[in-house]
Amino acid sequence: MDFFRLTDEKIRKAYEDGEFENLPGYGKRLDLEDLSSVPPEMRMAYKMMKNSGMMEEQQVRSEIEYLEDLIKGAHDELEEERLTRRLNEKLLRFNQIMEKKKKENNSAVFKNYQNKIEDKWK
Repeated sequence: MDFFRLTDEKIRKAYEDGEFENLPGYGKRLDLEDLSSVPPEMRMAYKMMKNSGMMEEQQVRSEIEYLEDLIKGAHDELEEERLTRRLNEKLLRFNQIMEKKKKENNSAVFKNYQNKIEDKWK
């Protein structure tokens, strides 16, 4: 008996015994994400980064850099003040993300990474 057939039989038996009925989302539609804009060879990496929270961190970081550039080119005080307020909101969000990661992963590698990020934004 080959491995795939044995696996298929075990899954079928578990299904017939009702072992999957108490799983979260049982009987509900799958919420599939549209990844058509992500190149096929990068989809797995994208999903891994998204599931680990890296995509939100990267997005906020990009927004911070963009706002900093806009502030440098601001033409009047009112515009600069408005952009600075938005920048402060993004920095607050970035710090929240980093604090959450710090709580989740308190390893030496993460501390080194966190210090590098914090040094960059000082």
